[in-house]
Amino acid sequence: MKLPISKRLLRCAELVPPCRTAADLGTDHGYLAIHLLQAGRCAHVIAADLREKPLASARANAAAFGICEAAPQAFPLRGSCPSAHTGADEVVPNPGAAASGTISFRLSDGLRNFKPGEFEVLILAGMGGDLIARILAEAPWLDGGDYRLVLQPQSAAHELRRWLGERGWSIERELLVRDGGFLYSVMRVCPFGGRALRPGEQYCSPALRREGDPLFPAYLARMERALALTVEGISRSAAPEDLARGEYYRAALAEILSMERRKQ
Repeated sequence: MKLPISKRLLRCAELVPPCRTAADLGTDHGYLAIHLLQAGRCAHVIAADLREKPLASARANAAAFGICEAAPQAFPLRGSCPSAHTGADEVVPNPGAAASGTISFRLSDGLRNFKPGEFEVLILAGMGGDLIARILAEAPWLDGGDYRLVLQPQSAAHELRRWLGERGWSIERELLVRDGGFLYSVMRVCPFGGRALRPGEQYCSPALRREGDPLFPAYLARMERALALTVEGISRSAAPEDLARGEYYRAALAEILSMERRKQ
């Protein structure tokens, strides 16, 4: 039986470094957690959700794919997360193989039912960027910790990037994926080592520009169109509060246009 996992979630899995424990927040059907165990990227995954119904679905799916359920375990974290430059991302998935890792299930509103040190990798996929930022803001113990965060915003990605920069967190890698007619970005984030991003960088991060992703030109063109429409709309407004907003969006658009010229 083949796991019905989406291209979007597979792209998220690519950015999960090999680890002992990952937490998949908002696990829904549990397919990403199951895939990570099948691929051997994690020894244990905590599949968490806000509601009982998705957890029941994830538990049933895990059982159907032969994943063993276990109680969640805490592991020491210092030095346990591989660097992006060690080649440790290069795990070859083998979906046909029996998973040797275990899964546990947890009801949690964001990270409220988690403690520091329970995971090395945190995954938040399929939520709005503003919601992801709110969940992370409610867990200040992440700051400066030896964690990696894999974040896949469905919307407001620029708001998430802005929040990350203001928090001093860094986007280590950022990839793109086209799924179901939509273009998504997936980020791997360190909760340290970052800086505030310029307006254009909030729409197209330095990490994304470094990747050379084949979808990058389409993404850049999409950002240009969206920003141009926003600038045009705000320019018609006489509201004082739109003056500052207009400056922000014009600056972002100018930076995106400059990135496009450099790509040509």
